[in-house]
Amino acid sequence: MKFSKRALAAAGAAAVLSMTVAACGTDSDSGRSTDKMQSLGQGEGTVSILAWPGYVEDGSNDPNVNWVKPFEEQTGCKVDFKPFGTSDEALSLMRSGQYDVVSASGDASLRLIEGGEVVPINTDLVPNYKDVYPFLKNKPWNTVDGVNYGVPHGWGANLLMYRTDIVQPAPTSWRAVFEDAPKHKGKVTAYDSPIYIADAAMYLMAHKPELGIKNPYALDQTQFDAAVSLLKEQRPNIGEYWNDITKSVQAFGNGSSVVGTTWQVGANIALENKTPVATVLPSEGATGWSDTWMISSKSQHKNCAYKWLDYIVSPKANAQVAEYFGESPANPKACDLTTDKKHCETYHSGDADYASKIWYWTTPVANCLDGRTDVKCIDYAQWTQAWLEIKG
Repeated sequence: MKFSKRALAAAGAAAVLSMTVAACGTDSDSGRSTDKMQSLGQGEGTVSILAWPGYVEDGSNDPNVNWVKPFEEQTGCKVDFKPFGTSDEALSLMRSGQYDVVSASGDASLRLIEGGEVVPINTDLVPNYKDVYPFLKNKPWNTVDGVNYGVPHGWGANLLMYRTDIVQPAPTSWRAVFEDAPKHKGKVTAYDSPIYIADAAMYLMAHKPELGIKNPYALDQTQFDAAVSLLKEQRPNIGEYWNDITKSVQAFGNGSSVVGTTWQVGANIALENKTPVATVLPSEGATGWSDTWMISSKSQHKNCAYKWLDYIVSPKANAQVAEYFGESPANPKACDLTTDKKHCETYHSGDADYASKIWYWTTPVANCLDGRTDVKCIDYAQWTQAWLEIKG
């Protein structure tokens, strides 16, 4: 997809911030930013947004899909948008200091927080925050030591999709892509990211309880080695690792992929293309994402940034994004405004029980996320190195 970018307004670039903040700087022990807005002032005239493709639509891809223009008209804040393809790319771009706002999945948000790249959010300055589903708030990927660093956006599960005409009987477990993968050698697909190691860990958590895995993002050396070993066993059966959902859908359409990880939007596109597929949330549960809108600690346009955070989780805008991107909205009031009146039913919006079966992407860190203090867990840098070895 092609995405247009607007040039930054010269006046906005030179604007003086009209805001009041708490004591500036960083936490001396962690490096986390401590800047926090206390009140909003006049918008600076521009805001630079870094986000997943499909989150910031201005009509250039589809003239009927445009929630950027109403925001600009309502706030006077011109939007400059850059899409990214992976969480690692988003992290690298945010470190440049060129962007005011980012939509961060859980495998990036903690790294942004710990690196001091984003600031705490005063949710009192985001009126629509009060309507966000409670089960998305104050989670490990958007809140640290009781300090909130972002506004929840959409969420969804990494589902198991399969060709119904080829994969029989219908799978109910991730076993289909692990122990049973040789049945479809060369036609198994998986998400192309180090965070996929968590999928293997989640599977082992259910089938090898003796490993003691309690959280697939909190793995000591023994647990990590077991997950990596499982993925290396899977590797000969993988036909494609994907990070472009459209290409993944095409692979299912031409039969080069018949079983593997997908997002609900991928299944929807495949079915629209008359590809015989079905999806399931397997018995072990699933990994997934809960994205968070965050503000850069280097932003010179924090008033416009706050206006964007409030706007994008407002009922109408949140409905438009969720439906276009293919995910559950964060604001339940959005469900009454989707074009497809069954959208929220399809995406299990508001279904806390369904959501509880999802292990949302969270950055692995050395201080074990499961609360253990007697061991060190394997951090994301080591996950990245292992992923390169797995893929070969």
